Amino acid sequence: MELQHVNIKIFVDGDLRVDLQQVVDVFHRWIAEQAMDELLIDVADYRHVPAGPGVVIVGHEADYSLDNAGNRQGLLYNRKMPISGSNADRFNQAFAAAVKACNLLENEFAGKLRFNRQEFELLVNDRCLAPNTVETLEACKPEIEAFLDSLGQTNAVVAHDTNGRRRFSVNVALNSPLDFGVVLSS
Repeated sequence: MELQHVNIKIFVDGDLRVDLQQVVDVFHRWIAEQAMDELLIDVADYRHVPAGPGVVIVGHEADYSLDNAGNRQGLLYNRKMPISGSNADRFNQAFAAAVKACNLLENEFAGKLRFNRQEFELLVNDRCLAPNTVETLEACKPEIEAFLDSLGQTNAVVAHDTNGRRRFSVNVALNSPLDFGVVLSS
């Protein structure tokens, strides 16, 4: 199964103590500076939607958002365009892009925003190819494990919610905190 449209959500550590209007301004600056590897196009503000997408920076290849889906604040990286390599490679690419965005936001809002280094969610935004079933989990498990091994996380706890109304996703609890600097340098 060749998975595309990989999403990574890195949760906020503790409470979000940042005015989301400031995030809108930062995302506009990212567009002007082309701060990310993808072509960034526009910012959409969905702060009015409860447990929704929050503030989204729309790109050609991928979107980034500081979202509150599932009532959990976090940085969501949503890959939209196909990318070559194995599924583990695509997981690594999405994770590195999410970590880069988290790192930039933490630097921007020093002391007010920190992302969790021991928990994240990996999603596949393709219900046809990857329905949210145990069979999909079993098919993806070796590549999820290869991805976690590449992060130096061999004993991570991978939890799968089989709610058929949700996209395929796993919540990953790491056995030790990740160093974002190491992730970005690899």
